[in-house]
Amino acid sequence: MGNKKKWLSWTLAIVLITNTITLLGTRIYISRNESAAISKFQKLFEVRNELYKYYDGKIDDAVLAEGAVKGMTSALNDPYTVFMNKKEFEDFNTQTEGNYSGVGLQVQAKEDNIVIVDVFEDSPSKAAGILPKDIIEKVNGTDVTGKELEKAVSLMKGKEGTEVTLTLYRESKGNFDVKLKRKKINLVTVKGEMLNDNIGMIQVSMFDENTAKNFTSKLKELQGKGMKSLIVDLRGNPGGLLDECVDMVSNFVPKDKVIVSTIDKYKNKKEYKSKGGDAIGVPLTVLTNEGTASASEIFSGAVRDYKIGTLVGKKTFGKGVVQTILDTGDGTALKVTVSKYYTPNGENIHHTGIKPDVEVEYPDDLRQKAYDRNTDPQFSKALEIAKDKVK
Repeated sequence: MGNKKKWLSWTLAIVLITNTITLLGTRIYISRNESAAISKFQKLFEVRNELYKYYDGKIDDAVLAEGAVKGMTSALNDPYTVFMNKKEFEDFNTQTEGNYSGVGLQVQAKEDNIVIVDVFEDSPSKAAGILPKDIIEKVNGTDVTGKELEKAVSLMKGKEGTEVTLTLYRESKGNFDVKLKRKKINLVTVKGEMLNDNIGMIQVSMFDENTAKNFTSKLKELQGKGMKSLIVDLRGNPGGLLDECVDMVSNFVPKDKVIVSTIDKYKNKKEYKSKGGDAIGVPLTVLTNEGTASASEIFSGAVRDYKIGTLVGKKTFGKGVVQTILDTGDGTALKVTVSKYYTPNGENIHHTGIKPDVEVEYPDDLRQKAYDRNTDPQFSKALEIAKDKVK
């Protein structure tokens, strides 16, 4: 982004003189609307000049520029549109590849809060007793809000063996601090097993680069063991890569059926269609809760609209927008909301979520105890329904 910054700085500096720029022999024309917009950003340079004139401290133009860009994306009040510096972008890529060094939490932005939706097994957070629905208020003393989701995630990651302190809020406990030692987190996003002779279960914690492949592999393994009915657990799954979700749900949707469609600000529509699979017709039961979001809602929406399974649990999170990553140079990137997505029946579920076919509460008193499948009322109901579907 370095060259772009230099070009933008030069443009801003001389745009008040002329609307036509000659750069290395190439003439660039700026429209009247662009000129008016650029003029509004002149205040950035005015403030920078005042800082250099009066501020008694070290000033770094690169830091000022990054702060200005981050401020610009933050002003949109969209927690999913963020500018990532080099470290943040590296951390982002690492997680989608399935491993990173951190504390082992899945988080989401909700009502301007950063809410924990899942705590990974064998993680520092699990050992410290952190629970889903806890709210992260500070990371190492730095206040964080829902609009700063990526910032909070970046602050929690770090070199293995280093410490980080989280300030949390829990309804039954109030505010409290937890000191954690970071460790290598190897994400196993797909886990599966046979529950009895003919009922299988697959848990999917997020959609990373290997999720669809690993899901299909586990699905075939369970089918080879005699599976006649399947439970897919998407509780606490915050989403991830759209293509991985499409590939995963294709196992159950006939080829060429639309799984999800997106429409951008220019009304351009793109349809993502099923590739087909070997589990079409397999009785399906899907567990959802308030932490089921984004790509996992696309999965749930396809299951609901095509009536190929039963949703059990609680209403999903309600994230019906899609982001893309734009390379901004020097190892930085802009993650930006570019479209809304729609279920096969044409519904956008942003801020509304997807209601389950069978609603089952998960009591708070159980949430504060070590997880035990035998006392999980949502799982018990899903198992009951899965058994009834066996022919």
